[in-house]
Amino acid sequence: MSATLDIVAAGMATAVGLDRASSCAAMRGRLDGFQETRFVAGSGDWQIGAPVPLPRNWIGAKRLAHLVAGAIVEVLRAAPEAAEDAALILCLAEEDRPGRLPHDGPAFAEMVAEIVEARSTERTLLVAHGRPAGFAALDRARKMLAEGTTRYVMIAGVDSYLTGPAIAHYLGRERLLGPDNPNGFIPGEAAAAVLCTAEPVGRLVLTGLGLSREKAHIYNGLDEDGLDLPLRGDGMTAAYKAAMDSAGVILSDVEYRIADLIGEQYFFKQTALASLRLERGRKEFQDLWSPGESLGNIGAATVPVMIGMALSAAEKGYTPGSPVLIEASSDAGACGAAVFHTREAA
Repeated sequence: MSATLDIVAAGMATAVGLDRASSCAAMRGRLDGFQETRFVAGSGDWQIGAPVPLPRNWIGAKRLAHLVAGAIVEVLRAAPEAAEDAALILCLAEEDRPGRLPHDGPAFAEMVAEIVEARSTERTLLVAHGRPAGFAALDRARKMLAEGTTRYVMIAGVDSYLTGPAIAHYLGRERLLGPDNPNGFIPGEAAAAVLCTAEPVGRLVLTGLGLSREKAHIYNGLDEDGLDLPLRGDGMTAAYKAAMDSAGVILSDVEYRIADLIGEQYFFKQTALASLRLERGRKEFQDLWSPGESLGNIGAATVPVMIGMALSAAEKGYTPGSPVLIEASSDAGACGAAVFHTREAA
């Protein structure tokens, strides 16, 4: 099966913009959507978060449905030919994550279909793996396109950490950024969608994909002696290597990377360790982008957002080069990486 897959269009709804153009422009300009929320932090102050400025104050699953519907509609406006034929893979939060929304995946898919005026959800697949869910979705999309069951696959991700139970849980774990905790993340929310096809028509081409698992995840596993496992970056290193082997490149060939660095030291160390273990011979600066700098932790929307960032850079000509390597991982240790090459405009 061919590893290639073309990205035709993308859409976003983030804390810094309600479409891809404004979101990517803001992130490129290092703007952020951080502001006080109505949640109380451990210090007694208002918790800083990154909410999306929607025109109406929807809450709960309805809010997330409108978020992701907006991203999907943006894609379909750019590629109306996909409206009747595209299968949908919907990336959601992990099923066991405290404070996750939505609670009922199939009912949520029906809600999204109603908003975008889709005829049914028969061709909708749910992938509930949190931040790296988009990589599992890319793998599934690649198989569907290779089988010829559809001409287009829409990968959409939506998530929010801005719920009462989620804030309480991560405050209890001392994982939220605040005056008393510099090693934490800012809870955010976002939605993004990307349209994939096997036809050679996109500016961004998936050429390699790798999936792995880190035993020494952020909550840390134990070895056979009951001791904490040291973080060596094994999972992300394996994901990098699988993606690059599939694409026929090594890390020194990669011109820039986009990573889900949500703010905690653990994820910076993981990325650095993967780089140190695989980098050979490169002397030029390799840029590293992260949507977390502007959006905080956006969960299952992360991978579609990062792909949209790479697509905008390719289309508008500010990409540092080709290829780009995109990475993400979950709190439970799931790791994913993908290599995308830029196709020159016709």
